[in-house]
Amino acid sequence: MKMTFRWYGSDMEKITLSQIRQIPGVSGIVGCLMDVPVGEVWPRAQIAALKEEVERSGLSLEVIESVNIHDDIKAGLPSRDGYIENYRQTIRNLARCGINVICYNFMPVFDWVKSDLDYPLPDGSRTLAFEREKIPDDPEALLARYSSGTKGFTLPGWEPERLAHLRTLFDLYREVDETRLRDNLIYFLKAIMPVCEECDVRMAIHPDDPPYSLFGLPRIIKNRDDLDWLCRSVDTVYNGITLCTGSIAEDPENDVYAILEEFTRRDRIHFAHVRNIRYMHPDIEGNKDFYEAPHLSSEGSLDMFRIVSALHDNGFDGYIRPDHGRMIWQETGRPGYGLFDRALGVAYINGLWEALDKCGGK
Repeated sequence: MKMTFRWYGSDMEKITLSQIRQIPGVSGIVGCLMDVPVGEVWPRAQIAALKEEVERSGLSLEVIESVNIHDDIKAGLPSRDGYIENYRQTIRNLARCGINVICYNFMPVFDWVKSDLDYPLPDGSRTLAFEREKIPDDPEALLARYSSGTKGFTLPGWEPERLAHLRTLFDLYREVDETRLRDNLIYFLKAIMPVCEECDVRMAIHPDDPPYSLFGLPRIIKNRDDLDWLCRSVDTVYNGITLCTGSIAEDPENDVYAILEEFTRRDRIHFAHVRNIRYMHPDIEGNKDFYEAPHLSSEGSLDMFRIVSALHDNGFDGYIRPDHGRMIWQETGRPGYGLFDRALGVAYINGLWEALDKCGGK
């Protein structure tokens, strides 16, 4: 297992590499190029410059999150082949700079949805939350809410230049149902797999967040059966998963522990986002409201010992990051990406892993 930490780049972050370097057990950065428009080739020189900057700090750069996929590919437009060729070249450029895993998603329009970016908890910390009744019917209203609540930071998957044409994007997907979206994903994967195999780069799809439809948009990576379909449809280890425990568990019907065990054994989980959530109304049947909790099991609804055990005991040797973090100790910054709380998460996950190592697991 390699512990990593997401970092958006020196021009996009207030958190520094030197701060991350001081977190015990963190060996690598999960990086990105946020200034390259979706669909364009990532220039090798920019990738190399990012890698050099990271390595100067004493950390490695082996995982990218994300190389986002152009909407023409997701919608299956005739223009998709040109964007797929750009993606193939980006994979080659990343491979030449030592990248092993690319995290991505195949969600139309929105990469993730929350109702609150600054939800107050009783202890005074702030976190991300999802309450269905607070999600407006008009997606433009949600976009406006996010635009005013980001504290000046660009949110991944909510790039303003792309979402400035929100109505056009919704029109693009008007005829795209789950079947068509699945077909378009497989078309994309079959086109890039030869390059992945040639370059030894593993693709790792992130589950839908949340793992059910909103605004009438199709969602196809929601549960165990969807993940099984994905793996069987393009049956190669290079077609893998970023298993986000928080996203999968946002639907309480998903057995996150069994999913982790199965797909770790099948060697399809290349990257794990490990976080806890707390269901707000577990006594109300069908209610899926939650907030992102501290990593400690007792603070949320997930058993983090079982989560880490499912990875450890089934031979996981990929990359982990603590995923999101609350804003604690008067910190301000990009919602969901507090330095201090994510550092606490790293320490907690590493402690569980060390205990399992020394006690033999299981």
